[in-house]
Amino acid sequence: MHKVHEGLVAADAGMAGDRVVAAGSSARILVAATARALRGTDCADLGHPGPVSRFPGAPDPVRRAAVTRAAGRVALTPAQTADVDAGRVAGWFVDQYPRRRYPGAVLGSPHGAAAHLAVALGVPWLPAGFEMTVHWAQGAVDRPGAALDHGAALAGRLLAGNDDLHVRQVHCPASRGALAGATVALAARWRTLPAAYRRFLTDRLAPGAPVLLLRDARTWPVLDPGNGHSFQVGCPGSGLDPVDFHPDSHALRQVLRSAGGDAARWEPPQVSSSSGYAEHGVESGFELSARDWAGRGGHPLHRVLFPRPEALSAAIADLYRRWLRAAGKTGDRLVVECGRLLDPWQVVRAGMVPYWCENATRRSVEGVEWWLAGSEPFTSVDVLPEPPGVRSPALAGLPQWLAVAGFGRRRRALDRTSARGYPVASVPTRRATEVLRAQPYDLPQPPPLAVAEALAVLRDSGTDQGLLVS
Repeated sequence: MHKVHEGLVAADAGMAGDRVVAAGSSARILVAATARALRGTDCADLGHPGPVSRFPGAPDPVRRAAVTRAAGRVALTPAQTADVDAGRVAGWFVDQYPRRRYPGAVLGSPHGAAAHLAVALGVPWLPAGFEMTVHWAQGAVDRPGAALDHGAALAGRLLAGNDDLHVRQVHCPASRGALAGATVALAARWRTLPAAYRRFLTDRLAPGAPVLLLRDARTWPVLDPGNGHSFQVGCPGSGLDPVDFHPDSHALRQVLRSAGGDAARWEPPQVSSSSGYAEHGVESGFELSARDWAGRGGHPLHRVLFPRPEALSAAIADLYRRWLRAAGKTGDRLVVECGRLLDPWQVVRAGMVPYWCENATRRSVEGVEWWLAGSEPFTSVDVLPEPPGVRSPALAGLPQWLAVAGFGRRRRALDRTSARGYPVASVPTRRATEVLRAQPYDLPQPPPLAVAEALAVLRDSGTDQGLLVS
């Protein structure tokens, strides 16, 4: 395990937001991408290749060691969890946006299509929580019970100074691989609208500007003793089902073997049969607080619930196609993004339709296949498959990604750089920028969408997908 000198880590940073929020996490990437797009810039400066990108063909033990060392350089130390200030994190998010008046705002669960929606509306996107990773010096990927014990102690330190948070710990070797045994993943969710968000919205929203709250409605078995810290084994984003994390599961044995663990040692904590919202859900207190603020300030608040990420991705892709065609563009060029591989500004600059896959699981890729099968054909389809950096039986193979590209009538492109070393390589966010920069310009940019128009399209095209718009 990479040794961390606590006195040297972020000594001058004062636990600023960029130190606290996990590198490469959804909220961090999406705020950065949205803020850049609203400034009229792309994501060319976002992300850097991980250690495994330098030798994707290395044996699994070597690759796992490299991943663990890299995690050791960026994860928080256990002692630092007591210094986390969630209010400062909220301030760091809002400070990334240009200082001007906005015709609305989008809040809620992290989702790439939410960033594209915000850019089309010309408004900021703000997350309802953020993710952290913390060192687990004596950790093991196949010891979820020990992970719970370690995480509970970390959550206690964190909550002592941040009583407005709920901390969801996720132990998922299927989505995190060897990292699940080297670090603990904590998803901190605000239980009320942070003060920095209130100030930002009050100062920056135009009078009567609406607010959209997007909520991920996926559920998962959760152990929640009611002390502000909850725990789940596995996650929806793994592409597996809760039953797949049972000790007798063949899929679990494959996952643990790839991550350097042993299924014989797997003894997950007992979880009640009831399920709660998964880690990317929105706390009910956050929504109530946002509604209260909006009502007092005369800002309509609209809620969009999506039962699975593919539903929102399909609805926003349909929305973009209509938006582009209303501006006299063809709307016939599609880019299929994945995970961190997205660039909202370059998508708008090129006049393309974006469809965002949460990750490279078969479930996510099947979602875009079904949507394409039921959509008017596209002239061109560009596909950016993000290598997840792990091996799992739930992952889509490159032939499935190629099948997605095959829906293009004239152009069918699968990014070779992203495919090289798939699935265990590492590709930075700026790779999406490099690919999209090569697309022909289609300017001028369409005028910003009105929120009312966007909601009408979401109701129209999203109903069949299971969206609930209120």
